[in-house]
Order: sequence, then C-alpha cells, then structure tokens
Amino acid sequence: MKLKKRSLLTVLAVAHIAAAYPVSADATAADKTPIQATQETMQTQDQTGEVNTQESTGDEATDSEAPVETTSGEAQEATNEAQATENTANEVKANNQVASGSKELILHFNSTKMVHDGVTYNSPQPMQVVKGVSYVPIRALVDRVGFNVKYDGKTKETIITKGSNELRFKTDSDKYTVNGVVKPMKGTSYQTKNTFMVPLTAIMQALEIPYKVDNVGKRVIMSLETKPVAKFTVGPKEIFAGQTTVTYTPQVENAEGEIIDERWEGNREMFDQPGQYVVTYSVQDSTGTWSDPYSQTITVLQPNLPPVAMFETDKSEYKMGELITYTNLSSDDQDKSEDLTYKWENNAYAFFTPGVHTIRLTVTDKKGLSSSYEKTIYVNSETLYNEDDFNKLFIPAGEKYSFTEAVTSRPKINYDFFNEPSTLIRSNSPETVNSEGIVYRETASGDMRFMIHHVNNLNKDVKMYVVATNKNTVPVELRQDYLGFAGPSPIATAAGKRSVLNYFQSMQDLSKQMSVTLAPGEQKLVMTELSAIRMKQGHVISLYSDMYSDLPLQFDVIMIDDKADPLKVLGQLPILDRDGVHNRGTYPDSTRIIQYSDLVGAVPQRLILGDNFDDPNLQGRDPMVGDITHNTGNFGVLYKITLDRVAAETLISFNPRGGKYSGYATVNGSIIPIYSLGQVATGEQAVLYRTGQYEQKVEIMLTAAPGSNLPINLLFTPLPEVVR
Repeated sequence: MKLKKRSLLTVLAVAHIAAAYPVSADATAADKTPIQATQETMQTQDQTGEVNTQESTGDEATDSEAPVETTSGEAQEATNEAQATENTANEVKANNQVASGSKELILHFNSTKMVHDGVTYNSPQPMQVVKGVSYVPIRALVDRVGFNVKYDGKTKETIITKGSNELRFKTDSDKYTVNGVVKPMKGTSYQTKNTFMVPLTAIMQALEIPYKVDNVGKRVIMSLETKPVAKFTVGPKEIFAGQTTVTYTPQVENAEGEIIDERWEGNREMFDQPGQYVVTYSVQDSTGTWSDPYSQTITVLQPNLPPVAMFETDKSEYKMGELITYTNLSSDDQDKSEDLTYKWENNAYAFFTPGVHTIRLTVTDKKGLSSSYEKTIYVNSETLYNEDDFNKLFIPAGEKYSFTEAVTSRPKINYDFFNEPSTLIRSNSPETVNSEGIVYRETASGDMRFMIHHVNNLNKDVKMYVVATNKNTVPVELRQDYLGFAGPSPIATAAGKRSVLNYFQSMQDLSKQMSVTLAPGEQKLVMTELSAIRMKQGHVISLYSDMYSDLPLQFDVIMIDDKADPLKVLGQLPILDRDGVHNRGTYPDSTRIIQYSDLVGAVPQRLILGDNFDDPNLQGRDPMVGDITHNTGNFGVLYKITLDRVAAETLISFNPRGGKYSGYATVNGSIIPIYSLGQVATGEQAVLYRTGQYEQKVEIMLTAAPGSNLPINLLFTPLPEVVR
C-alpha cells in the first residue's frame, strides 16, 4: 500500500511542478525575442512567488518551486523525489548539450553556476532578473569569454575591450558607451555586495555574441566560437569586358591556425560581357571552422574603345602669313574631352613657305588607347603678313614667339616707385638642405609675406613645417590672407611657377583665408599645405603666403624626418647655415608700387624689373647671424604696376634677360601664363596683352617665380597695321 500511495503522490507532485511553468507563458515567449521572453516569464514567476529570483550562493539553481502542501510526510517525500528526478534529468540534458557543442558559455537563471565548455565555474553573484532584465556580474563574464576589463578612476567607468571594440559602463546608469557612441540599455547597472551588475543583452549585442535562451533548462547559452572572417579586394578599379584581367586579393582575419581550405564562386579572370557579377569567398581554418561567405558585386564596363581624333581648319588653302583656325572635334566613348591628352604636330598659327603642309593630331585616353588624324592644307605663294608682323598681331596671350631684335636698344620707361609695408621672410638658403634643422627663424608682426623654396637632399623622406610660437603674455591672432603652394616636385621651375599661379588664384577666390589664435606660450603649425605631403630626396617645395598678426610671433621653418613630431623635436633642432649662393633674409616694405602716367607703347619701349638699378634690391638682414643682406632679384617682392595710358594697338610682352623664366602675371585681373607649356628664353617674347582701338589703362601684377632668372623686361610694341 505504501508503494502505491508514494507513486500516486509522485504523480500529483509532478503535476504541481508542471503548473508552476504554464504552457501559456512558453507560447507567449515564442512570439518574442529569446531574452525578452525569458525575462517576462521570470518576472511573472517572481511576482506570483513561484520562482525565487533572489541571490544564490550555491552551485545549483535556486529557482525551485513553492512548497507543495500535503497532509503527510510521505507526500512531501514524494515531492522531493520528483524534484530530484527533474533536476537530474535537466543536468544530464545540459551536460549532453555541452558535450555535443563547442566553445559555449552557459549561464543559469538566478544561479552563480557558469558552465564553460563543460567545466563548471562559480561567479561571485548569480545572474539575476530585476524588473524583467537579466543582469550578470561583469567581471565573471568577461573573465570567462576572454575580454579585457579595467576601471577608469577619473571617469568612474568600467571598461570592456574586445579587439577594436570598447564598452564603457557606469554604476546606476541606464546608458553605456560603445566605441564612443552613447547607447541606451534595457536596465540600470548597479552594485550588489561589491559586485558590478550590468544587463546581459548590452554586452552581447554590442560585441555581437550569438546566444539562445533555453526556457526549459532555465539557461542562457552563449556561443563563443570564433569564425574566421573572409574578405577580398578586386583590382583594377575599372574592369572592361573582354579586356581587363581581374585580380582577387584575399584578406583573412580572426583565423585560428592556418587556412586549410577556401571556396570561390563567380571569380572569373576575365568577364566577356558587361554587367554586374557577384563574387563570393569563404575560408576554413585549422579548427575546421568555415567563415561566413563574403560577397562583392563587380561592375564590368563596356570595352574601352580608342578615342576618335578629329579636327577641322577654317579653310583648305591659305596665303603665307594667314592665320589658320583649328577646331578640335575629337571624342571618346568614356572620357570627357578635358581628360584626353592631345599631341599636335605642325599645327602652326601660320605658314611662311608655300606648298603642301600636313598637320597631325594624336589623342590618348586615360587608359592609354590612342588614335591619330591628319589633314593636309595648301599654302599659295601670296604673302598676307611677314612672320614678325604676324607674331605681334596673332600669337595668343600666354604663348611665345622668337625674335631677333636687340631689346637693350629700346628706350627705358623711367618710372618712380614707392614701397608698402609688408615684411618679406625669404627662406631660400640653404636651398638644397642636407640635414635636419631650422632653415629660418624670425619674429615678426603686422603684414608679412613668406617665400619658402627648398630642396630635400637628406637621402630620406622628410617634411617641412612652419611653427608659430606666441611668447607674449596675451593671446595673438594670426590671419592668413593668401597662399600659393606647389610641390613636392623634382623640377624646381615647375614648383616655382605653380606656386605663383596658386598665389594669384587665392587672391581672386579668397579660398585660403583663415585665422588662428595662439594662447600665451602656445605653438601651432601654420601654412600646413607645406607639410601635407612628404618630400622625397631631390624634390622641391615652393610657397608664397601673405599673413598678418596683431603682435609679434616667432616663426620657425624646419625640415625634419617625415615621421617626426615637429612640436616635440623643435627644441633640439640646430639652425642650419646658409649655402653662400642663394638668398635668405627678412626685408621690410616688400610690396612695390609702380604708377606711370605718361603714354607708353606709341614707340617700342621697355620697363625693367629686378636689375638692381632701375629696380633696386631690397636691403634687410639675416636674423640667424645678424648680417646685412640684399634681396638679389627681389624674389618675394610683389609688383603692382599701373600704366595709366597705354597707346591703342599696343602689344605688351614679357622678355627675360637673366636666363630662362617660367611664371605667371595678372593683367587687368586675368591670370596669364608666361608661356603655357614651359619656359621663355632671352631670345623669345611671351605675349601678355594687346590693347584695342583706343588708349587704355592697364594694371599688371608680378612676383618673381622661384627657380627662374632675373632681371626681366616688359616690352611695349606698336602693332602693325591689320590687313582688311
């Protein structure tokens, strides 16, 4: 009879246990996320008193059912036996699941028990459910999953790091920071018995840890398995059907051991047809784990065709000395006309010998494909203009022509000038820098103009910087008005020419205007275009800049290793010696104003600049050694020339006298190259401007381009009569 009674009571106890975890709760949880379902179920159980959610100190879960009321000790014994049977079954089931899996961390509800790959550990506090939110002791969790944890005493934050990810938590806060971004949590972190508790979902979601919830076993199962990450890059940037050989470069992260296998899908070496193609890549590491597939969509373009070279002339037959007008009609299937490269052969503005002349144009696209077109014209024996007259009348501004005239026999324009205040800081010696150091140091204020021109000869990559230091007891504002920078370039004249162009452009578009305030004792990098790109050995930089400060600032122009910190090494740098050939110095009043009111151009004339006679060199000093110095060639001086009366039909041209020259000027506000394709020699003139049928005022602005030669002549020549 006792056996039968015990069996009956066991059945009743098991039925009572089933009633403590109703089916309806599980059905509701199925419609929610795993953590939400578990939390809501556990919260309900806590409110009904059926599950104890308070702290536990034992290895086993403490969320047992409420006691079953019976009228005999045998019934209680049956209940305990049923509970033991259920606990044993759940334990066996959990151990079987752990054994069959790998790299799992299992947390038990309301328990200190943590099972990591089949090994049981205890945390200082159990995983707790408070107001529907599951909390875990942060230190115990990160120790198990292998993350790093530390405490920042200044910010009072607990910091978790995993690779490049960083999580920051504060006590009594419902927010946390993920890689610098503040995000909300579902609950508020708290301290209990010297243990910091945080919402479990915050860590798992931020670090993308896969997990699942076992409502029956009352567990959260976290997957700590690390998959390799497969990626790849595709080259080249543009892929053309039937033409481009495609390369795929694998990139693998998080792999354990070696990669033992890989899988490609869709990776063709060459695609026959244009369109979009998906390429997928996966890898397997030595643990046998496969990465998730990684895919890229490759766009294959229509095959690149050569450009079509084509041009027309306005006529097919010309007189000798007659202007030929060329119209470029070239086209390309992909590139814009301005992206194509054009090479003309024999495209003279006019021919001065009779007969057949063939003009050729070759057009090349960015991919290197090209085509050519030729046209033949006929020049008869009749002369319209001789070559000298034609050049004066028709060579465009920015282009040049050769001449045989003795320029020095022309009468000079005897002009007066005055200088406007602007302190010139010319850093040009040593022009070729052989060691790291300070190439220039000066303290200045008010209007300033910097001219910096140097070559790297250190047998390594370097950078140049300008460091401004405020040694005043009050803040100082430094304003940048204009700036022209060029380089690094292996060609000194090219860098010098381009810096002048950029300088004049900044005057027109005001694109380089900016200001910075330096606190007392503060150092800052200024004119930072100078240091944007490292200089290789033999490369040149060139810079012009107009600045203003309300109080004196110290400026250091330095050349150092490209990896060095300029503000840290400045105090240890030596001041470099000048080279004895080129010029450095500080010169006051470096803006030279020339205003001439008499008529010019009615007869051939010249205006001379940079000769140290009509145009005297500025006198200044070398602040590093204290010597008096003279600005040979007046490099860095800005000339503003106003000619109130230029005769009608006058050619204004540029002729160098000291050697080859390459630069820019502005004429009546337009920026004109002093020969668009290179340099002008002493036997050549570069056309700047022509006046029309009436006398007019002409304004010219010039500054000597670094790398070029002075002096120069501005030539004023009456134009020949136009044949009507």
